[in-house]
Amino acid sequence: MVEAMLHKRESGRRVTENLRTGPALRAKLILCVEDNKAYLRLRKTVLEREGYSVLTATTGAEALKVFREEPVSLVLSDHMLRGTTGVALAHQLKTIKPHVPFVLYSGTVPDIMGDADCFISKDETVASFLSIIKSLIKRHGE
Repeated sequence: MVEAMLHKRESGRRVTENLRTGPALRAKLILCVEDNKAYLRLRKTVLEREGYSVLTATTGAEALKVFREEPVSLVLSDHMLRGTTGVALAHQLKTIKPHVPFVLYSGTVPDIMGDADCFISKDETVASFLSIIKSLIKRHGE
């Protein structure tokens, strides 16, 4: 089945929207933070196929910049990032917008969750992963 997709620029960034979903889901913007570009592309594709708009960052500094400038509904971050950790990044982002859910998505379970709202193992099924993301966005969007 061919999906109707809208590619547009917002604040200089390319955002892809799935036109088959309603405006409520299209409005949900996820920031994915991952220093492995192949994993980042895969995660972005999976989320966009579900109708989410996705922005990406490969460093903590880049994530902070995007987070300050965009109306992010959820942050999905690897835990082991070059130069920082997901837990440290969660702490920084929560000082800016404490209401935005922060999800650690990693193969490495952190000793301390800190300000992260949720941990999802990279071994989790795609269906379960998407269900958790949807639930967090819905819960924090109410």
